[in-house]
Amino acid sequence: MSEASYPILDFTGLKCPLPVLKARRALKEKATGEGVIILADDPAAPLDFDHFCETSGHELRDVTRHEAHIAFTIVKG
Repeated sequence: MSEASYPILDFTGLKCPLPVLKARRALKEKATGEGVIILADDPAAPLDFDHFCETSGHELRDVTRHEAHIAFTIVKG
């Protein structure tokens, strides 16, 4: 699965811990090596997703800051 085909999950407007909890649920449905792109605007999201990936064995492949949100590309470990 290429990153271009990863589903985009829009979690903007949600505050900690909801973006991470919803990401966890979405990744449970994926096979190892598949990924998702998550959009979030919570200021704590970069730290939260970094910690989530480190403790869950997932790869935080990319973090891109945009004007209205941050995009996190996560691959299931």
